[in-house]
Formats: sequence, structure tokens, C-alpha cells
Amino acid sequence: MLSERRLSRPISRRRQAAIAAARAGLGTRFRAQGRLVGVGLDCVGVALLAAAGAGLQLGPAPPYALGGDYADLLAATLRQLGLRRVRRSQPADLVEYALAPGHRHLALITDRGILHAHAGLGRVVEAPAPDDWPIVAFWALPGLK
Repeated sequence: MLSERRLSRPISRRRQAAIAAARAGLGTRFRAQGRLVGVGLDCVGVALLAAAGAGLQLGPAPPYALGGDYADLLAATLRQLGLRRVRRSQPADLVEYALAPGHRHLALITDRGILHAHAGLGRVVEAPAPDDWPIVAFWALPGLK
């Protein structure tokens, strides 16, 4: 379980910078396709914010959808941005959840749980990872050690 993870090694400076950048978005309202701290963010916006904090220029995300029959489109979008799937996650990696059939959600893994744009709460939050959210995959930002 993600919520029961223990950190086995120190978090690198670039990973810490990614998490700090994403934390700057805490409290920002949820907005589909949102990319601006203080205005609106969605889960991909939080991921792009973290990447920028780590010094990565991923470019704009291509058009995507997280619901409906577009589950495979999220993986293609993440690959297009340079992320890679990993078996074991670390802080500043992304976790992909399947919240409903065909519906995907991304969250940034932190030392405190996950940080994500929570549509139900209407804002970006950081909290322990819910045990009942099915994990699809873990994704690493390019170049993070």
C-alpha cells in the first residue's frame, strides 16, 4: 500500500524541489485543464508544476481526457512528455489511479502522502493516500534520480 510506504533513502534535492513547487499550489481551486497556481489546476497541472520545480521543461501537455474511454490517452500523454513507468515509486514520482472504469487521476507522491487536484474537494490538497484508490502505475519525471 502506498500509504504504508517508508522512505528507504534520502530524497534528492531535485525531488525535494519538485515537491516544494507542487506545494506552492496547495489550496488552488480545481479546474479542468488548469495550469495556473492561484487560478486553477488539475492533476496534470500539478504534475507540470512539480516538473518545473525540478528544473524540467516538459512543454505543454497535448490535449487529453481523464474520463470516458480515454484511459490509454493519459499514458500516451505522459510518455509524450518524457515520463517513464517505474515499478517502485519514490517521492516526486506520480501515481496513476483508476477511480472508476475508464477514469484516471494523477497524484504526486510526497513524504506525507499524495498531493493532487481533488475535484471532489474543489482544490489542490496533500493528504495520506487513500487505501481504496486502485493504483494503475507509477511514473517518474525524466532525469530525476
